[in-house]
Amino acid sequence: MTISGDPTLQSDHGAAVAAVPVVGPGAGPGSDTAHDALVYDTPEQVAEVAAPWLLEGLAAGDAAVIATGPETAGPLREAVGEDPRVFVVERHDLYRSRTPTAVTAFRRFAAEHAAPGRRVRAVGEVDFGATVADWREWQAYESVINAAFAPFPLWGLCVFSATLPEPLLATARHTHPGLVTADGWTANRDYVDPATYLRTLPVPDEPLEATPPALADDAIADYTGLRHAVRALLETVDGPRDVLEDFLMAVDEMASNAVRHGAPPAGLRLWTAPGRLVCTVRDSGRGWDDPFAGYGPAHGADLSHGGMGLWLARQLCDHVAIRRDEHGVSVRLSTAWT
Repeated sequence: MTISGDPTLQSDHGAAVAAVPVVGPGAGPGSDTAHDALVYDTPEQVAEVAAPWLLEGLAAGDAAVIATGPETAGPLREAVGEDPRVFVVERHDLYRSRTPTAVTAFRRFAAEHAAPGRRVRAVGEVDFGATVADWREWQAYESVINAAFAPFPLWGLCVFSATLPEPLLATARHTHPGLVTADGWTANRDYVDPATYLRTLPVPDEPLEATPPALADDAIADYTGLRHAVRALLETVDGPRDVLEDFLMAVDEMASNAVRHGAPPAGLRLWTAPGRLVCTVRDSGRGWDDPFAGYGPAHGADLSHGGMGLWLARQLCDHVAIRRDEHGVSVRLSTAWT
């Protein structure tokens, strides 16, 4: 399946800076880390570490943003003296949107608010959601942004509650080049290269895939006919029309991509359940392997060249999982509502 990622995601961290509340060896401008983690026991610990760092940045001409949970944001805002120069972003609006949207939002913020030669210091706290599938979307995001933000003037400190499940605390260890405590910054020996991390991040099982699909075409010969069949099926589903339209568009993008650019045969299977839709689209190609695919348009900012299919799908569906095996490549789309 020929699906490319944003080429800017392939760059390294040469322009990045480490987040260091307490200056130590290897810290500050010129360091090659811009994405650090703090695991906290209480919200006050976040304020103790992050507030001096944000204020230091403001004094140096950096911009500052807080995008954490409300329990964490309150003490942190108080610790910076409710400084009006600190932007406070509603976490749910950012992190519970979808991962490409969060990437775009932070990039845009950096482009608009970083002064020449300075950067944006951001304290962020991901809302990982309630399911293992939700977790995976945001675990991948934590790794992707090491590459996605490298060309941008962002200096990030991600905070994780010590009460999170162990797989999410492992994500903190594996996706952040630096670790921060009240004692300072240290290089993270457990950090995993993003491409490696993304390729090895498990894809959770989807129970519906073990049941008969509502629609199946394992060797697509009539793409137009299949497209009409998918639309007709979704019109029978009792769900929000905007959610169903988004899902239809995502399925259409993936099926079109598989038929036009993938190796035949291409196939599609679609399952429906109360409050839930799942669709897998596959082709028989074996050469494509881009772990960053779909976190930005395939051709960067120039959208005239197309290559937006998977990027759109990640914004239109709750979960997008790419799997590769000896038979080819498949993309699984899923969306739910209450």
